[in-house]
Amino acid sequence: MSDTPVASREAALRIALAARTLNGLDVRALVGALIEKLESPLTESKLGTLTVDDLRVILAGDFAEQGCNIDFPAVDAYNEGEMPGSLRVAIAANRGENLDGHFGSCERFLIYQVGADAIKLIAVRSTVEADAEEDKNAARSALINDCQIVYVQSIGGPAAAKVVRADVHPIKKPTGGKAREVLIELQGRLASPPPWLAQIMG
Repeated sequence: MSDTPVASREAALRIALAARTLNGLDVRALVGALIEKLESPLTESKLGTLTVDDLRVILAGDFAEQGCNIDFPAVDAYNEGEMPGSLRVAIAANRGENLDGHFGSCERFLIYQVGADAIKLIAVRSTVEADAEEDKNAARSALINDCQIVYVQSIGGPAAAKVVRADVHPIKKPTGGKAREVLIELQGRLASPPPWLAQIMG
């Protein structure tokens, strides 16, 4: 057996945290697939090159049979600045394209650009790395600090304070729902925004 590690300590931590969120996915199988894609040894920089589409491919086939419930929504084509007057909005999500997460425990944030005529999903940001930080709520706030609004099913007071300090306006929607339906409701307010939204829009 080789004494050469298959992954750096940091990469191993990332993989373990990711596997934890994937409903009991076999870590050995995941590592094998990552090595096949990225070659050994696995490092943080190599893992950082993976795209959402890469993960879809890696987690397809045999992984689906293991009961891995991974369903990343497709990201829309977007060029920075192409939707003038739009808002950037984060949605706390666990499964698919849904608002179904608590700020402090959701698996990812779906990042949308919301304008009067269009809604585009421009990024899917995993919270795995933020959760490895000592202050995970501050790290999660930093993850979405380019957004003006974050929708969550729930958020605690101290976490909400950190989000506000990051210049992001938290909105609680306990019933959750389809992300785009929530955003269509927001979109309908853009033409004649209430005072809180007008302030965010500048």
